[in-house]
Amino acid sequence: MSEKIKQSEKGVVNEQPMPLTKKNYVMMLVGALIIVLGFVLMAGGGEHTATEFDESIFSFRRITLAPIVVIAGFVFEVYAIMKRFDNKSKTE
Repeated sequence: MSEKIKQSEKGVVNEQPMPLTKKNYVMMLVGALIIVLGFVLMAGGGEHTATEFDESIFSFRRITLAPIVVIAGFVFEVYAIMKRFDNKSKTE
C-alpha cells in the first residue's frame, strides 16, 4: 500500500483524499428529498368512515407517479455516490 504520508509539526498527516466530496453529499441530500417527496405523494387517501369507500387510493398519483418518483430518487442516490469530482489539493 503506497499511501502518501506527510510529516508535519503536529505529527503524521494522511494526505489521501476523502472518497466523497461536499458536492456528493449535497447531491445525496437532494436524492433523499426526492425520495421523501415520493412518499409524500403516496400518503393519504384512507377511508374517513367505515361505511364509505374512498377510491382516491387508486389514483394515478398514488399508484404510478409516486413509485416512479421514489425509484428515481434511489437512482439519483446511486449516481450521487458514484459520481467522481476532481479533488485536487491546493498545495501540489
